[in-house]
Amino acid sequence: MSSPTHTPPPGASAVLVLADGSVFWGRGVGARGEVVGEVCFNTSITGYQEIMTDPSYAGQMITFTFPHIGNVGTNDEDIENATPVALGCILRQDITEPSNYRAQKHFNDWLTEHGRIGIAGVDTRRLTKRIRNEGAPNGVISHNPDGTFDIPALIAMANDWPGLEGMDLAKDNSCETGYEWDETLWTREGGYGALGNAKHHVVAIDYGVKRNILRNLAALDCKVSVVPADTSAEDILAMNPDGVFLSNGPGDPAATGTYAVPTIQKLMDSGKPVFGICLGHQMMALALGAKTQKMDVGHRGANHPVKDTTTGVVEITSQNHGFVVDKDSLPDHVEATHFSLFDGSLAGLRVKDKPIFAVQYHPEASPGPHDSHYLFKRFVGLIEDAKSR
Repeated sequence: MSSPTHTPPPGASAVLVLADGSVFWGRGVGARGEVVGEVCFNTSITGYQEIMTDPSYAGQMITFTFPHIGNVGTNDEDIENATPVALGCILRQDITEPSNYRAQKHFNDWLTEHGRIGIAGVDTRRLTKRIRNEGAPNGVISHNPDGTFDIPALIAMANDWPGLEGMDLAKDNSCETGYEWDETLWTREGGYGALGNAKHHVVAIDYGVKRNILRNLAALDCKVSVVPADTSAEDILAMNPDGVFLSNGPGDPAATGTYAVPTIQKLMDSGKPVFGICLGHQMMALALGAKTQKMDVGHRGANHPVKDTTTGVVEITSQNHGFVVDKDSLPDHVEATHFSLFDGSLAGLRVKDKPIFAVQYHPEASPGPHDSHYLFKRFVGLIEDAKSR
């Protein structure tokens, strides 16, 4: 349901209000209450539980363009973080009844348990077109079974929210203390595996890391030591890693970069192989002298074509980012290696004379696509080359 009026239509138990005064009526799902943040959309047709638990979605509410959300239920394995990080969700249809042998809980019960607010019955096509044409707005989801809403107050709440630009959200979504990771990739027969004898040691800086990134590294025989976002370069190098990984994460890379960029510069000067994904890619670019900027819409979905200019191969990728590296700001010693075939934006880079590279998208994508898994092998190859010298 959607309506330009402030009078709830019959049966409305939730409302989405945008900062410009747009009102979308619907039916509440998940927890009751109100939540404010940036409203974005994701075009994936699978992986809603992974999306809701992706730390890169901190501060955001997700409009799912695919209508059948909830069809495989939820379980304790398909998560990228212990608890959901996305603030809420916006759906076209009521949550679908689960029909999957791995389902442990209804998606609505899962949302309620974790205090996440959602709204169903929204014209997501209209909302997505609005975001596409005018940019991602601030918004509020309010869920009240009584159907009573103070729309002017909700509009004011949306306008008062400061927005993601300038926000450092990495510290809030990073681990508080370091830990070791040894879980490998999932298989139907055995679930998640465990690392045996490690051949390499990687230190992963956690800016809001997704678990499947760590699983991909462990699956390639890497012992992974995860450290908090503000760990110093000296402490990282004292761990004697064979390589350093810069993780994904939420918020404005320039804000996080105030403390992360000097660390990354020292790590790159050490000669160690360095690999970055998403926020890690953006902050690596900042450390190299490039610039980042907020995107009007962002890239969020599992069907984004990217071309690897070093091989000529086009891969279908999973993406989730609202900031991007300005491709025209790259210094001469940095080569652009990947480009989005949707809009031509920069999707990857490498330092020409050092074992350092990064991509904007998510090669670890779970549930998929898996076209970009080769990038983890590329990183391990750089580690092996460095150790053989």
